[in-house]
Amino acid sequence: GACLWGGHGGEMRLSLQPPHLMPSPPASFAPSAMIAGREMTRTSSFISSAFCCIISCLLFFSVANVFFLEFSVPGFTLPLKPNIFRFWLSRNSNGGLAGRERKLEIRTNQFPISEVRQDGVDYDVTGFRSWKPGRMSVVNLYVYDLPRKFTFGVIEEYLRARRLLDKPVSHDWELQYPGNQHSAEWWLFSDLLKPQSERIGSPIVRVMHPNRADLFYVPFFSSLSLVVNPLKPDAHLPTTNYSDEQMQEELVLWLEQQETWHRHGGRDHVVICQDPNALHKVIDKFRRSVLLLSDFGRLEPVQGSWVKDVVLPYSHRISTYTKEDATVARRTLLFFLGNRFRKDGGKVRDQLFQVLKDEDDIVIKHGTQSLEARRLAAKGMRTSKYCLHPAGDTPSACRLFDAIVNLCVPVIVSDEIELPFEDILDYTKFAIFIPSVKAVKPGFLASTLRQIGSEKLQWYQQNLRKVRDYFEYDQPNGTVYHIWHQVAAKVPLIKTAIHRERRMASVLQQPGHCDCICSNMTHSRL
Repeated sequence: GACLWGGHGGEMRLSLQPPHLMPSPPASFAPSAMIAGREMTRTSSFISSAFCCIISCLLFFSVANVFFLEFSVPGFTLPLKPNIFRFWLSRNSNGGLAGRERKLEIRTNQFPISEVRQDGVDYDVTGFRSWKPGRMSVVNLYVYDLPRKFTFGVIEEYLRARRLLDKPVSHDWELQYPGNQHSAEWWLFSDLLKPQSERIGSPIVRVMHPNRADLFYVPFFSSLSLVVNPLKPDAHLPTTNYSDEQMQEELVLWLEQQETWHRHGGRDHVVICQDPNALHKVIDKFRRSVLLLSDFGRLEPVQGSWVKDVVLPYSHRISTYTKEDATVARRTLLFFLGNRFRKDGGKVRDQLFQVLKDEDDIVIKHGTQSLEARRLAAKGMRTSKYCLHPAGDTPSACRLFDAIVNLCVPVIVSDEIELPFEDILDYTKFAIFIPSVKAVKPGFLASTLRQIGSEKLQWYQQNLRKVRDYFEYDQPNGTVYHIWHQVAAKVPLIKTAIHRERRMASVLQQPGHCDCICSNMTHSRL
């Protein structure tokens, strides 16, 4: 359409009409008035455009700044945002997705301190879920600055008790943590001491002020402290006055002097006790805390629960099998090297020895821990299709993770076993579980394994290759990374328990009421 200027009674108006309907301007409408009107309109239009441009720029920079803070600054979260942002990315058949629709959800946390959000989850052809490092909100963790005797002092005492340290060290980092199957306490501690620039992608950020913390980490080397004194006294070794039980009691006394411990009774504290006997004398003091442990074999139901605690994998003692050639042709059907006689649930071992010892293609030997036994175990696992994992004094053992990294399909005969990262990994895709009552029947275990074809065995082995990094403590996105994910995921439960305790404070103080996160209805650990 075209513009029509008309003047009526000194009023100037703007209208839109088709060109062929435009009337001639009246004689009283002088050309000078038309020129002035046009100049006024141009000025008004310029001012409006400039104003809109300025507002748009301010809005753009404000939004960009907020998103920069949200995704770049650890611990920063938007104060107001919906519970779930949903972005639907869809394309038609010409867009490359052939009509498929992809939904991307970014879940936010309702708790105000900081946000626990899982990053991208992908499913491969076997159904495994794998965490991918990416941008995420983080959990703030405050690491207690414990007296040296609880950390590097424990290493020093251990080395001196074995005459492996002749003179004082000038720096604590000169002390080497002794390699053992319970070394998770060292890997987590050393990870937290790294600069944040070397921990990009971790869901845990170390903060230097307790008021900024969501969780509090107690870095006592409890598993190493348990074995500072050699189990078998040697006349050639110096005597030591070190007492693990005394250290446990001193740790509790130190914590009870901290105001942060009393805020929630230790509920928001993370305590590592990977060895089943670690912190055994004071473990009840930590029944409300998040325990990092290998299993619940030595704990009462009110002390440990897979809901509040995190199950850790043992550090494998046999090096990873790196050859990627076919492993189906391994000659030995089933392999086991370990102590035949154990207590409690481990009594199944002796029964398994009796029913398997005469099988031609099965190797089952009694042995204790030693360098020679480790060498023989490495050779046996790498030449066997399946590796037996029976219960011992406790349901789990390092042997399971030695088998996984050596592509020897685990055959687990341990009814009460708890496994790490089970919210991510489906163990039935790379391990075989047989109830104890069936495994001890003559001929059952051997015949079951012989019926598995080469294609199914190769499927198990391929899946073992895919999950090995979950059990490698020294890998950048390996075990330590996934442990911190498990810890971060406990924050919503901790907040719920804290708020619930405030509401039910008077009820929980009455006899017969428990403040633990467990089930008193069944024997299962909830």
